[in-house]
Amino acid sequence: MNNSHEPESLSKRVVRGGRWILGLQLISRSLGFIKTIILARLLSPGDFGLLGIALLAVSTLETFSQTGFQAALIQKKENVEPYLDTAWTFSAIRGIVLFLILFLLAPVVAKFFNSPQAVLVIKVIAVSTLFSGFRNIGILFFQKELEFNKQFIYELSATLVELTVAITLAFMLRNVWALVWGWLAANFVRLFMSYILHPYWPHVRFDKGEFKELFGFGKWVLGSSILIFLITQGDDIFLGKMLGVTALGFYQMAYLISNVPATEITHVISQVTFPAYSKMQDNIPNMREAYLRVLQLTAFLAFPIAGLIFVLAPDFTKIFLGEKWMPMVTAMQVLCIFGITRSIGATMGPILYSAGRPKIQTKLSTIQLIVMAVIIYPLTIKWGILGSSLAVVIPNILTLILIIKETKNIINFTYKHFFMSVVAPIIAVSIVFLVILLSHSLFPSMNDILSFFMIVFLGSIIYLGIIYLWDKNTGNKIRHELQGIFTN
Repeated sequence: MNNSHEPESLSKRVVRGGRWILGLQLISRSLGFIKTIILARLLSPGDFGLLGIALLAVSTLETFSQTGFQAALIQKKENVEPYLDTAWTFSAIRGIVLFLILFLLAPVVAKFFNSPQAVLVIKVIAVSTLFSGFRNIGILFFQKELEFNKQFIYELSATLVELTVAITLAFMLRNVWALVWGWLAANFVRLFMSYILHPYWPHVRFDKGEFKELFGFGKWVLGSSILIFLITQGDDIFLGKMLGVTALGFYQMAYLISNVPATEITHVISQVTFPAYSKMQDNIPNMREAYLRVLQLTAFLAFPIAGLIFVLAPDFTKIFLGEKWMPMVTAMQVLCIFGITRSIGATMGPILYSAGRPKIQTKLSTIQLIVMAVIIYPLTIKWGILGSSLAVVIPNILTLILIIKETKNIINFTYKHFFMSVVAPIIAVSIVFLVILLSHSLFPSMNDILSFFMIVFLGSIIYLGIIYLWDKNTGNKIRHELQGIFTN
């Protein structure tokens, strides 16, 4: 970045915002880890499968009716307040319509998955679309203006409520309704807190011209969102239909754990970088420099997490979730590859959106979906949930190659720059992987909680040591980036 006052101020705001989001994700994921372990012990894979069916129904309708307005409002450089009432009014109408559709079509969805017990679950979960539709549109300023301290409070309050309600009811009910009421409680808290944390009060108003202008950008976000949904959720729909609710429960748990790098780290990165890139969209050198730093940091964080999940998947499942979850282990390991490729690819999405090129993301997602659709049936029939995992990983690798090329054309980095940003974590993780495999062969009886955390600690120390030596001898500046996060 140059030395003018504005970029320096933006840089500090980005770093400060990143700290808030990183803190939120660390706390939320720690609480989520505790929640998952407790609920996995108390409930069955079938219970998770039932909730999965209901959430698939909600996600399907929400995705296919998405406007992309929030992304459009964040991307716009001028004042967006005149557009807020129109955006909120449409969101509220959409929420009501989605609720009615879900409520009426619940028996159809349950029949599709051969799961009649899912009917009432879907009808109750449908209430969450009302809560989402009526949220205060003003909360988009948390991201647009990099006010992530408010985002921290907003999300953490919902996480704490869901944790408390779900675990309490799991001990009392021992069935899927603990998950259902926990989910609804979290969504209600988000609705309530959206009006507490932001002063804007939306009014019912609809302007056709404003709608058209927002949808001009949002239609590509909609198209991309639909394709990404089919890529990330289409396997769930197919697997649930082909193999049943229990297999779906196994697969969704495997996906949840293995995709921590993609769903958590990149969630932090994209929330901060999209509004930041949008503010520097006219300065390609600044955007390129910022992107390569983001890529380096993402690789530094994502590779060791994915690597440890991959190599320790059998131990983690047996120790924390129980023997009943062991059939998902191989699928979890394959999906770790999906998680890491997705996390690297996700660093480039904000570049495409902030540069006003969401159409590229839509085209690439179309290619990925076509490849997955062609291979998922034969692979699932042959290898079950493992086959479905392979059908997700293979097209994602292809798309990663293509999106690297497109991003390179926009911000003009070289392949050498890209490679140097990720090579150190790859080497370090490979060494850690070999050390852990060796420790398992030498000490096969290390299968308790203490041994597990000792191995995680050992792997982390080795990884950080290798990165430190690499950084010191190559001037790669990973330490500098980390110091900037915690000291700026």
